[in-house]
Amino acid sequence: MRSIRRGDTGPAVSEIRSILTVLELLSDPEPDLFDEHLENAVRAFQQSRGLGVDGMVGDETWRALDGARWRLGSRTLFHSVPDALTGEDVRALQERLLEMGYDTGRPDSVYGARTAHAVAQFQREVGLTPDGSCGPQTMKALRRLGRKVVGGRPQWLREAEAFRQSGPNLVGKTIVIDPGHGGGEDAGVVVPDGPLRWTEADLVFDLAARLEGRLAAAGMRVHLTRGPSPAEPMSGTERAALANTLGADLLISLHLDGQDTPAAEGVATYHYGTGSGSSSTVGERLANLVQREIVVRTGMHDCRTHAKTWDLLRLTRMPTVRVDLGYLTSPVDRERLINPMFREQIVEAILAAVQRMYFPVERDVPTGSIDVRQLRMALADRA
Repeated sequence: MRSIRRGDTGPAVSEIRSILTVLELLSDPEPDLFDEHLENAVRAFQQSRGLGVDGMVGDETWRALDGARWRLGSRTLFHSVPDALTGEDVRALQERLLEMGYDTGRPDSVYGARTAHAVAQFQREVGLTPDGSCGPQTMKALRRLGRKVVGGRPQWLREAEAFRQSGPNLVGKTIVIDPGHGGGEDAGVVVPDGPLRWTEADLVFDLAARLEGRLAAAGMRVHLTRGPSPAEPMSGTERAALANTLGADLLISLHLDGQDTPAAEGVATYHYGTGSGSSSTVGERLANLVQREIVVRTGMHDCRTHAKTWDLLRLTRMPTVRVDLGYLTSPVDRERLINPMFREQIVEAILAAVQRMYFPVERDVPTGSIDVRQLRMALADRA
């Protein structure tokens, strides 16, 4: 859908106002004008849900608003095919079951087969009909029982243990590299530079292709989510579904940023998290490693790591990070990014971070110390 923004009017604006009023982020549900007060309320909602904060209601923000209508217990939840039920009530149920020791997978707000199986397991253990749906009787049983698991988030402990057991070698691991944007008119950030025209889609694809070669040379199975000139753009949901279908062990999404002010510069890395304690510990570790390696090896300004609930981070089943590799609108960052040798430095930094991800924590090495050229030589020696 087209983004709804300040100055727009109509039924959609009225519905946005109604939802934000129920959430107590807005006091006046009546006017159908997208005014400054509504924009500020949308920004507050986006901030609270770990979304990109731009004050506009695009597809991702609209889905989050639509899901925010629901509170756990206000409707019966069940596994619906092909259109799964989504909403904050689903996420609340998933987090409740995880605290009780049932494996729903990542709390992604989607009532899928894994969540239904966890509900059925709970129902079986408390003497209810194990139909996998969450109605009044199941809610009553959930409210009656306390937590089984204390001292950690069990889903993230499972994820960390599975990662540890996979071993330290890159050989045979599957990674998906996602060059952002691309397809149709979706070029991402575009900056004219004299007779030239630099686009986010082209630069991140070049980085992805370079990274593909380096990771493959280190023994990994590498997939890209798109080619250099796709016919149609892909949504975050579609990119996540592709990575899930491929059974990837990791996903790294590459982007550039842009701002009205040319003073904005630096690299930032994002992982899944709600900003209120629920966070992918393995994804957070990968984000920290990628961020530190890039900053140390390139000298870029450190914009740090952040938790977000973007579709690509939320819906993937593997540790996923998105890296914003500088501001194309910054003369400083742009001069670096259009240099192929600088892009090679970024590739080496990401490769070093991926290798460090598979080292046990007690065997980790200082940032910037891995000579990535040795990874290919080590693979050749094993062969």
